[in-house]
Amino acid sequence: MKKNFGVTLVTPVLMNSSPQARAGAGFDRTAFTIDRDKRQATCPRGDTSTWWSPTTLRGTKAIVIKFDKETCRPCPVRDQCTRSKTGGRTLSLQPREVQEVLDHARLRQGDEQWRAKYGTRAGIEGTIHQAVAVTGMRRARYLGLQKTHLEHVFSAVALNLIRLDAWWNAHPLDRTRVGHLARLDLSLVV
Repeated sequence: MKKNFGVTLVTPVLMNSSPQARAGAGFDRTAFTIDRDKRQATCPRGDTSTWWSPTTLRGTKAIVIKFDKETCRPCPVRDQCTRSKTGGRTLSLQPREVQEVLDHARLRQGDEQWRAKYGTRAGIEGTIHQAVAVTGMRRARYLGLQKTHLEHVFSAVALNLIRLDAWWNAHPLDRTRVGHLARLDLSLVV
């Protein structure tokens, strides 16, 4: 399933959204030991799951794991594990390859080196935004590969001239965002 096209995608992934992970307390998915070969999960207290079902959740493949309510109900750390008052703990996993990549990406995005790389991407996105806003690069005005290529060359030259002018005259390339409160404050002064 793993495909490598020689491209590394530098983008933040959503963090674990379980109530335990959001609160930073209790047992999130990473506290459980998952044995995919035996199709079983083990909770932090040593109890094993009773149900393992490959399914489709919101259009994507997933694995749903459930623990028996009779095992979970008397557990002394139940409130750190599940919000359910009557049922047992339920876990949802991605297929193995996807889950491994997702876990690795979540681990990496906390790293300073990753943040520096992502900062570079933000600068590139600013340039792309400027190209779209100034030259309308999302759509070619002409038909044919040669005319479209010439349009792209002219657009790149125009962007370079705009950026050089801004640099030589010490003007910011784009206006900075002014918040609602700051705008209100400025209107009261005038």
